[in-house]
Amino acid sequence: PTGADVEWVSKEESYFFKLSEFQDKLLQFYEDNPDFIAPESRRNEVVSFVKGGLRDLSISRTSFQWGVKVPKDDGHVMYVWIDALTNYISALGYPNEGSDSNYSKFWPGALHVVGKDILRFHAVYWPAMLMAADLPLPKRLFAHGWWTKDGQKISKSLGNVIDPVELCEKYGVDQTRFFLMSEVTFGSDGDYSDTNMVLKVNANLANELGNLCQRTLSMVFKNCGKAIPEPGPFTAEDDALLESARNMREKASAAIADQTILKYVQVVVGMIWEANKYIDTMAPWALKKTDPDRMATVLYVVLEVLRYSAIMYQPLIPSSANNILDQLQVPKDERTFLHLNDDYRVKSG
Repeated sequence: PTGADVEWVSKEESYFFKLSEFQDKLLQFYEDNPDFIAPESRRNEVVSFVKGGLRDLSISRTSFQWGVKVPKDDGHVMYVWIDALTNYISALGYPNEGSDSNYSKFWPGALHVVGKDILRFHAVYWPAMLMAADLPLPKRLFAHGWWTKDGQKISKSLGNVIDPVELCEKYGVDQTRFFLMSEVTFGSDGDYSDTNMVLKVNANLANELGNLCQRTLSMVFKNCGKAIPEPGPFTAEDDALLESARNMREKASAAIADQTILKYVQVVVGMIWEANKYIDTMAPWALKKTDPDRMATVLYVVLEVLRYSAIMYQPLIPSSANNILDQLQVPKDERTFLHLNDDYRVKSG
């Protein structure tokens, strides 16, 4: 692709890692640990590669001097991927395995997140190396996809490189974060376009979340003495919406445990959709004239749902989510997932 002449690499002496001896062990490990590699398409890819047969891996070079020397043989330099992969544990102080060491504290790693182009190194070579050293393997490996732009591969030659700094300057940091986490299933390739960015942000953030905040908070300000109202008895509709808000954490936690970030987004976006439907049905602007106490309760329920939602939205749109929590007068130290329960309801007054 570069146009450079192809040259044969001259033969040189090399040390080899007996990768071939680990083919059956790796296949057995994949079978015993079906969730080790995700998404499933990548797992199938790795299993197919290993079943095709593994050859011993050259792990040293002699034709150059820069790099990590092979122990007891300074004429050889380690293959870069052998050096790079061992950094996962050497950075933690290995071979210091003392009970107070970082290695004992953090290894095995709960999750490796890597690009799909380096999956083989992390799903085949690295586990085999750890098996050879009789060391524990990571608990899970997740390979993410690539972004394209308007259906085309991103490359300098096409001149379609996306600068994330420019995106943030044009659309905003929160908007950019939200789009990148909501537009594609994590693990698959995703396509970027300015049109999709505008549509996604306008639909989910401006029209749904922004509109819900604006009409609820403005009604509270104008009709409840500029303060969070005291609610009356909750109806079945109120309880149903509040129960949906309480259930968000469990659903979102399950999504994140599987690295399905899109599902996390859908949980929160879906909650805002439910709240908009609720306020349209309850019509507090009409209750203002016929039943002010019921109006206050409806607005309080929506405010509480916004508290849950804003806390959940923090990983996606941190600045905007915290602005909402500020307007709800939620204390700074009550904005974590631990506070997603009734003990920390928005306070009246």
